[in-house]
Amino acid sequence: MNNIEFATAIHILTLLAITGEYLSSPYIAGSININPAMVRKSLSVLRTHGFVETREGKGGGAALAKPADRILLSDVYRAINDAALLGKLNKPNPDCKVGRQINNHLIELYKQADHALVNKLSMTTLADFCKEFK
Repeated sequence: MNNIEFATAIHILTLLAITGEYLSSPYIAGSININPAMVRKSLSVLRTHGFVETREGKGGGAALAKPADRILLSDVYRAINDAALLGKLNKPNPDCKVGRQINNHLIELYKQADHALVNKLSMTTLADFCKEFK
C-alpha cells in the first residue's frame, strides 16, 4: 500500500481500544502527529464499516463500536484498502513480447500477494495487536 491509511486506521483503533473511552479527533491526531481533518476522514470510514461509533458535543468523540477481540486486522485492511498492495500497473508497449503480457502476469502476482497479506492479518485481532503495547 502506498499510503498511510491502514497505519492511521490501526493507530486510531489501537488508541481507542487501549484507552477504552471516547477520544476527540484533535487528541487522536496528536497521538498520530497528523491533522485532525485526516483523523475525521479515517473515522468516517471506520464508522461506515462498524469499527467505531462517534458522538458530538461535550464528552463526544470516537470509541470502538465493538470489542477489540471481534475486530480482525484483515477486516480493517479490506475496509481501508482501495489499491493493489504492490501498486499500479504500467501501460507497456503492446508491440513488445513482454509488454503485451506483463500486466496479466502482474495482476495474478498482485492477487496472490494481497491474498497472503489478508490471510496473515486474519490471524490477528485488534486485541492481539494491543497486547504489544505495554
